[in-house]
Amino acid sequence: MYRVSIVVLFLITFLRATASTHDQDTSSINPSIIAEEVRNEFMRSWTAYKKYAWGHDGLKPLSKSYYDWYSTSFFMTAVDALDTMILMGFEEEADSTRDYIAKHLSFDKDVYVKNFEFTIRLLGGLLSSFQLTNDQRLLALAKDLGDRLLPAFASPTGMPYVYVNLKTGAVRDSISNPAEIGTLLLEFGTLSMLTGDSKYYNIAKYALLQLYAARSEIDLVGERIDITTGKWTKTDSHISGAIDSYYEYLLKCRILFEDQDCGIMWETSLLAIDRYLADDTPTGRWYGRADMNTGKRTVTTFGALDAFFPAVLVLAGDIKSAVELEESCLKMWNAHGIEPEVFDYSTMKVVSPPYYLNPEIIESAYYLHRATRDDRFLKMGEIFFESLKQYCRTDEAFAELKSVITKEKSDRMESYFMAETLKYLYLLFAPPETLDFNAVIFNTEAHPIQRTW
Repeated sequence: MYRVSIVVLFLITFLRATASTHDQDTSSINPSIIAEEVRNEFMRSWTAYKKYAWGHDGLKPLSKSYYDWYSTSFFMTAVDALDTMILMGFEEEADSTRDYIAKHLSFDKDVYVKNFEFTIRLLGGLLSSFQLTNDQRLLALAKDLGDRLLPAFASPTGMPYVYVNLKTGAVRDSISNPAEIGTLLLEFGTLSMLTGDSKYYNIAKYALLQLYAARSEIDLVGERIDITTGKWTKTDSHISGAIDSYYEYLLKCRILFEDQDCGIMWETSLLAIDRYLADDTPTGRWYGRADMNTGKRTVTTFGALDAFFPAVLVLAGDIKSAVELEESCLKMWNAHGIEPEVFDYSTMKVVSPPYYLNPEIIESAYYLHRATRDDRFLKMGEIFFESLKQYCRTDEAFAELKSVITKEKSDRMESYFMAETLKYLYLLFAPPETLDFNAVIFNTEAHPIQRTW
């Protein structure tokens, strides 16, 4: 009897730890109070950035210093955080930041930059903030950046090189991945719509079509491809980093631009994802990895970056699968009180322990709450926010974790923490009229784009 009691107690403890939020009490949640607290944490972190890293790309919160991506700064955090600031109602701070960006940001630099990162963070941020403010200086900066990034696409296949020199147009690094190739059309397409120049849309879409054409016979893409030959150099297929936002943009570009080609590519891809990557297991519904040519399961890993997919499933209208996957994501989070970079869902063990202040699981909770109005997703958001405060909060900002197991902090706060993580947390709890969810499409950096054309 004693042994049975120990087993029962263990099972009760395990079930409580991994319980669905559907069974949890949400009556104590006051969304307006949490929204204001998130807003305060944003301003506290922004103040720390201004104090220790102003004029630079990002904050190092432990050493209270700064980092730049390259030999010169492009004000990554300021541009990335601007539309969050606007949505949160920090009008005076947003106005002064916008004016600083308009007067001081220059892309006329002899520097090789990553085409993908500059597109989603800077081009996306400038376009979104332009739409929210109608400041023509931001659109001019966006056009200038778009023009400087276009030489990246001058490859034999039309798929872009990884790096491009903003001043000379020189390119380098031909081994890329679907995410960096296929996560460009939303921003370049919007630039075309807002400037009336179709070249940006056409070039980015051609690259997307070429990538899609390189898929396997079973309609999966791999993790790494040589853009000069169109040959795959790594055939691992999944929905995680290096592939993730390629799928996201197929659907979002169909919606935003009413592009039926993107719709066809999305529907075809989703069938393959559901057939070869989806994995219904005793621990829940997950999406694992498989060989792109055979569809054979390779490993049972899932992680922080994969947690974007419930949001995409919401946009696709598959609420049931989105809910099931978000519940699995919550189990991954609860295993150590905060999610790891990579998790083995067959053993429920951490594979890669860092936490980089990722937004994806929060993004999905926001989408699900807007789609269902079910308060269990508010409860999820509360869990995520409390974990961030408990484990990542520093005396003046937030820091990444080297390990979700030890909770040791790392000296970096990426710009997307203010562009995405805190934005999605705020929007989850803020009044729906703060931003019309049905009237915008978020780029993969959480910059809301409105279909104004």
